[in-house]
Amino acid sequence: MKFFKYIFYRKKIILFIYFLLFAHATFAFENSKVVQIVDSSVTTPVGSYIYTLIDKKSIYSYNDILFNSNFRLENKEIPVMDVTRGTVWAKFFIHNNTSDSIFYLDLQYSNISEVNLYRRFGNSLVLIDSTGNNIDIDTKSESNRDFIFKLSLNSRDTAELFLKIRSKHPILLPLFIKQESHINENINVENLIFGLYFGIILSLFLYNIFLLISTKDPSYLFYVIHLLFLGFAQITLTGYGFKYLWPHHAFINRYALIITSAFAGITGILFALFFLRVRYYLSKTVYILYTVIFLYFISIISTVSGNNSFSYSILNYSGLIGGLVLIVVPYLISKKGYKPANYYLVAWIFFLSSVIIFALRNIGVLPYTNFTTYSLYIGSAIEAILLSTALADRINTLRVEKEESQAYALKISRENETLIKEQNIMLEQKVQERTNELQSTNNQLNKTLDDLKDAQTQLVEAEKMASLGQLTAGIAHEINNPINFVKSNIKPLNLDIDDVFDVIDMYNVLHNTKEVPKISQQLIKINEKQEEIDLPFVKQEIKQLIKGIEDGAERTAEIVRGLRTFSRLDESELKVANVHDGLNSTLILLRNNMPPYFRIERKFLAKGDIECFPGKLNQVFMNILNNAIQAIEEKPEKETEEWILISTLDFPGDKIQIRIKDTGIGMIEQVKHKIFEPFFTTKSVGVGTGLGMAIVFKIVEEHFGKIEVESEPGKGAEFILTLPHIHPVT
Repeated sequence: MKFFKYIFYRKKIILFIYFLLFAHATFAFENSKVVQIVDSSVTTPVGSYIYTLIDKKSIYSYNDILFNSNFRLENKEIPVMDVTRGTVWAKFFIHNNTSDSIFYLDLQYSNISEVNLYRRFGNSLVLIDSTGNNIDIDTKSESNRDFIFKLSLNSRDTAELFLKIRSKHPILLPLFIKQESHINENINVENLIFGLYFGIILSLFLYNIFLLISTKDPSYLFYVIHLLFLGFAQITLTGYGFKYLWPHHAFINRYALIITSAFAGITGILFALFFLRVRYYLSKTVYILYTVIFLYFISIISTVSGNNSFSYSILNYSGLIGGLVLIVVPYLISKKGYKPANYYLVAWIFFLSSVIIFALRNIGVLPYTNFTTYSLYIGSAIEAILLSTALADRINTLRVEKEESQAYALKISRENETLIKEQNIMLEQKVQERTNELQSTNNQLNKTLDDLKDAQTQLVEAEKMASLGQLTAGIAHEINNPINFVKSNIKPLNLDIDDVFDVIDMYNVLHNTKEVPKISQQLIKINEKQEEIDLPFVKQEIKQLIKGIEDGAERTAEIVRGLRTFSRLDESELKVANVHDGLNSTLILLRNNMPPYFRIERKFLAKGDIECFPGKLNQVFMNILNNAIQAIEEKPEKETEEWILISTLDFPGDKIQIRIKDTGIGMIEQVKHKIFEPFFTTKSVGVGTGLGMAIVFKIVEEHFGKIEVESEPGKGAEFILTLPHIHPVT
């Protein structure tokens, strides 16, 4: 029994709730503004009767929408909303006071991604039609650029309609109720006006392409590109692009309007920069315009990355800043006497005025008329015509300036011709006088040149004698050491040999003795003599002395071989020689100059045989190594062990690379750059001629090689020689 009572009361509660909801809906309906259709032959605007609700998370169900009390009356002829996340719901009421039953709801704005029209029947929403510019045009019930919905509404009937809108673009709702004849008439007018506009833009585009080819003026190039993107922006804005150019690629609509508008702005600014000569007249303004171009690119990047809301904000600010600057700039330039700036200023004022009129219509300040609707067409067409006229006037201006310049140049040319004739006589006299002076000077220069050649020859010979003196001193010292060693070993060797000969003589006496007692006595004397001279020690000493003499002789032979390697070949004869032999012989001859704390390291990794002038190449090694030794000796604080590293390596291109690195004092940058200049030296007066490294550079050039220096103060120096294995035939 209790169970049935529970069911009975529950049904009453549910009926009561439905009654309240129905009463609320009825009350809302009775207090809502209703569009009254009183004459089917007249277009009825809907905008000021629209209630809107934003579902930011797109979570509302149909019941939530039907009974939601948060709808807000827009009360504008054209409701406008920025790019909105989520879903926008718009509802309005229509009452048919005519005898007709078929009407059309015309949404005259083509840049909405998705639009669904619902009609309320009781407590449910019934879908009438779906459309939008992200839907393939073949799947839509109509193929017009506007969004048109067919309505069936009986006479004296009232309908509550809902628009469910999702869009990646700002939302405009210019809604009108029309008859089919009005729809067709409106479409024909739109197509006619667009055709006229497109014809004007296309004609100007082709005309200016012809002028671009004829004049090759960069202003025409940017103007043609600006016309192209301006036309594309208008086509995209009005929906003709989707209808005719990419009807089966609806995803393009998400990016097309921002990209074409941004490029229209960018190319318009670039055209202004060239046409108005902004860099010449107002150079600092250029940076402002470049900043606007940068903002346009930011809007393009933002829309490609999916943030259309930010893109539209940047696009609006860029257009505002650029528009104001391009009003001020041509005005200031025209004040400086540049006539084409006046045309540009008027053209830009017309275009901005059309943009302002269009914007004021969208926010409801101006009425929705044909003039306000097509103001952008009118303004951009007038702008294009005036700019084209300005370019033509600029050509006339340039032609006049050219003619004046040519006339002035001709006048100057004639004056110069007269002046030249008068001066020719004077010049001939002066030329003769100058020729005589030059002849005398030339004779003096020839004499001076001969004197310089003699001085250079003497200096080169002095450098060679200095090198020869150094070489001779090294050879004398190197040979003197082993010779002294041999000489010092001869005297003790003679003494030891005399002692051995004494023992041998005593043995000879033994051979001539017949008597046994005397033999025993002689043997005792021989033993005593052997003990006296320490015969085993004498034997060992003789071997050591002979080994010392042998080492001295070998050392002398090595020096002689090194000297023969160093200077064995005629330096004017090209032969195959081994650079390792040349380096080793040079080190032998310089050994006398090396202090005891010196260490020579060799890393010979190359094959070594090259075609060269061996004598000259050895002179290169001698000069570089001698400089390295001197650089180490000049260090104020020396390390425990200083070293010179000599390395060779086969180099790409059939070449050999020779590196000589020392731990000397190094060079500053200025010295490094002048080291190969003749007569440049860092040594004291009288110590060096300054020709050593200049001769090195000349010899390397004769071998078609290259010499480089790497050095820093206090970090030593490294000379890098790169020589070809095969001497090029000259």
